Amino acid sequence: MREVVQVAVGVVYRNKQFFLTKRSDSCHQGGKWEFPGGKVESHETIAQTLARELKEEINIEVLSCQPLITINHDYGDKQVCLEVFLVDNFAGEPCALEQQQQQGWFSFSELEQLDLPAANTKILAKLAQL
Repeated sequence: MREVVQVAVGVVYRNKQFFLTKRSDSCHQGGKWEFPGGKVESHETIAQTLARELKEEINIEVLSCQPLITINHDYGDKQVCLEVFLVDNFAGEPCALEQQQQQGWFSFSELEQLDLPAANTKILAKLAQL
């Protein structure tokens, strides 16, 4: 049985738009747009991971957030458990810092047109209910 990778994901939201970055082609699910976040380290809580990853990846400080959805997904080559949070209270201006190909703010209808990893379709479905 393969290890499940625990991931903290931040749905960064402001003025009815969402901030996403495009993964480097050399990464798992390369070339796809994603909500920022990353792997939970053994010594961290989900909240600590979210704060660390959003600071490292897009240079924002999470001031507060709320749980949105938990997603278990099997990509075939990797199993993930995404702990997803809505981050609508943060300090700083998001900016891609870790070799992402692109970045941008998108409306919900624009999100639906982006090439996202398969697990993220459940995030969109949850956002549509808000």
